Amino acid sequence: MKARTVIVRILVALLVVAALVGCESDAYVASYNVSKAADQFEIFRRVVFYNGITGEYILVVEGYCSIQTDTDGDLNLIVKTEDGSYLKHFLGLSDNVTYFAEQIEPARVSDARYRVIFKPSVIIPDIDVR
Repeated sequence: MKARTVIVRILVALLVVAALVGCESDAYVASYNVSKAADQFEIFRRVVFYNGITGEYILVVEGYCSIQTDTDGDLNLIVKTEDGSYLKHFLGLSDNVTYFAEQIEPARVSDARYRVIFKPSVIIPDIDVR
Protein backbone atom coordinates (compact mmCIF):
# COMPACT_ATOMS: atom_id res chain seq x y z
CA MET A 1 0.00 0.00 0.00
CA LYS A 2 2.81 2.38 0.84
CA ALA A 3 4.62 1.69 -2.45
CA ARG A 4 1.44 2.54 -4.33
CA THR A 5 1.25 5.93 -2.58
CA VAL A 6 4.86 6.68 -3.48
CA ILE A 7 4.23 5.80 -7.12
CA VAL A 8 1.12 8.01 -7.22
CA ARG A 9 3.05 10.92 -5.71
CA ILE A 10 5.86 10.50 -8.23
CA LEU A 11 3.38 10.44 -11.11
CA VAL A 12 1.61 13.55 -9.81
CA ALA A 13 4.97 15.35 -9.47
CA LEU A 14 5.90 14.39 -13.05
CA LEU A 15 2.56 15.67 -14.33
CA VAL A 16 3.04 18.98 -12.51
CA VAL A 17 6.54 19.37 -13.97
CA ALA A 18 5.26 18.51 -17.46
CA ALA A 19 2.46 21.07 -17.10
CA LEU A 20 4.87 23.78 -15.99
CA VAL A 21 7.26 23.06 -18.85
CA GLY A 22 4.32 23.28 -21.26
CA CYS A 23 3.54 26.83 -20.08
CA GLU A 24 6.29 28.46 -22.12
CA SER A 25 5.13 30.95 -24.72
CA ASP A 26 5.46 30.23 -28.43
CA ALA A 27 7.92 33.12 -28.74
CA TYR A 28 10.17 31.69 -26.01
CA VAL A 29 10.30 28.26 -27.66
CA ALA A 30 10.94 29.77 -31.11
CA SER A 31 13.67 32.02 -29.68
CA TYR A 32 15.33 29.04 -28.01
CA ASN A 33 15.23 27.08 -31.27
CA VAL A 34 16.63 29.99 -33.33
CA SER A 35 19.50 30.27 -30.83
CA LYS A 36 20.15 26.53 -31.14
CA ALA A 37 20.15 26.83 -34.94
CA ALA A 38 22.63 29.72 -34.75
CA ASP A 39 24.94 27.68 -32.54
CA GLN A 40 24.82 24.99 -35.24
CA PHE A 41 25.87 27.63 -37.85
CA GLU A 42 22.51 27.52 -39.64
CA ILE A 43 21.63 31.23 -39.23
CA PHE A 44 23.15 33.86 -41.52
CA ARG A 45 23.85 37.01 -39.52
CA ARG A 46 25.40 40.43 -39.86
CA VAL A 47 27.24 41.60 -36.73
CA VAL A 48 28.22 45.27 -36.63
CA PHE A 49 30.51 46.93 -34.09
CA TYR A 50 29.67 50.60 -33.75
CA ASN A 51 31.50 53.53 -32.15
CA GLY A 52 28.85 55.64 -30.44
CA ILE A 53 31.05 58.75 -30.29
CA THR A 54 32.28 58.94 -33.88
CA GLY A 55 29.25 57.21 -35.40
CA GLU A 56 31.47 54.91 -37.45
CA TYR A 57 31.32 51.18 -37.98
CA ILE A 58 34.44 49.57 -36.56
CA LEU A 59 33.89 46.06 -37.87
CA VAL A 60 31.23 44.23 -39.86
CA VAL A 61 31.09 40.43 -39.93
CA GLU A 62 28.62 38.60 -42.16
CA GLY A 63 28.15 34.86 -42.24
CA TYR A 64 27.00 31.88 -40.25
CA CYS A 65 27.88 33.07 -36.76
CA SER A 66 27.57 31.89 -33.21
CA ILE A 67 27.71 34.70 -30.68
CA GLN A 68 28.80 34.09 -27.10
CA THR A 69 29.71 36.45 -24.30
CA ASP A 70 32.34 35.66 -21.70
CA THR A 71 32.30 36.55 -18.00
CA ASP A 72 33.85 39.98 -18.69
CA GLY A 73 31.02 40.87 -21.07
CA ASP A 74 33.32 40.70 -24.08
CA LEU A 75 32.17 38.98 -27.22
CA ASN A 76 33.36 35.72 -28.75
CA LEU A 77 32.25 35.45 -32.35
CA ILE A 78 32.70 32.11 -34.10
CA VAL A 79 32.17 32.17 -37.86
CA LYS A 80 31.91 29.20 -40.21
CA THR A 81 33.59 29.97 -43.54
CA GLU A 82 32.50 28.77 -46.98
CA ASP A 83 35.12 26.00 -47.01
CA GLY A 84 33.87 24.59 -43.68
CA SER A 85 36.66 25.98 -41.50
CA TYR A 86 36.07 28.23 -38.50
CA LEU A 87 37.27 31.64 -37.37
CA LYS A 88 37.05 32.83 -33.77
CA HIS A 89 37.12 36.55 -33.03
CA PHE A 90 37.48 38.05 -29.54
CA LEU A 91 35.97 41.52 -29.37
CA GLY A 92 36.13 43.82 -26.37
CA LEU A 93 33.28 46.18 -25.67
CA SER A 94 33.60 49.55 -23.96
CA ASP A 95 31.39 52.45 -22.91
CA ASN A 96 31.45 53.94 -26.42
CA VAL A 97 31.62 50.75 -28.50
CA THR A 98 28.59 48.53 -28.87
CA TYR A 99 27.42 45.91 -31.32
CA PHE A 100 24.26 44.69 -32.87
CA ALA A 101 23.52 41.48 -34.70
CA GLU A 102 20.81 41.03 -37.24
CA GLN A 103 19.52 37.84 -38.72
CA ILE A 104 19.59 38.24 -42.49
CA GLU A 105 17.49 35.24 -43.51
CA PRO A 106 14.40 33.79 -41.83
CA ALA A 107 14.74 30.50 -39.96
CA ARG A 108 12.25 27.68 -40.03
CA VAL A 109 11.98 26.57 -36.42
CA SER A 110 9.21 25.10 -34.32
CA ASP A 111 7.31 27.21 -31.81
CA ALA A 112 5.77 24.10 -30.25
CA ARG A 113 8.72 21.81 -29.53
CA TYR A 114 12.22 22.38 -28.23
CA ARG A 115 15.08 21.35 -30.46
CA VAL A 116 17.43 18.80 -28.91
CA ILE A 117 20.75 18.05 -30.57
CA PHE A 118 22.62 14.86 -29.80
CA LYS A 119 26.07 14.48 -31.29
CA PRO A 120 27.52 11.05 -30.52
CA SER A 121 30.80 12.08 -32.16
CA VAL A 122 31.65 14.35 -29.21
CA ILE A 123 31.61 11.42 -26.79
CA ILE A 124 34.91 10.15 -28.22
CA PRO A 125 37.61 12.76 -27.59
CA ASP A 126 40.06 13.90 -30.23
CA ILE A 127 43.43 13.31 -28.56
CA ASP A 128 46.62 15.02 -29.64
CA VAL A 129 49.88 13.42 -28.51
CA ARG A 130 52.94 15.62 -28.11
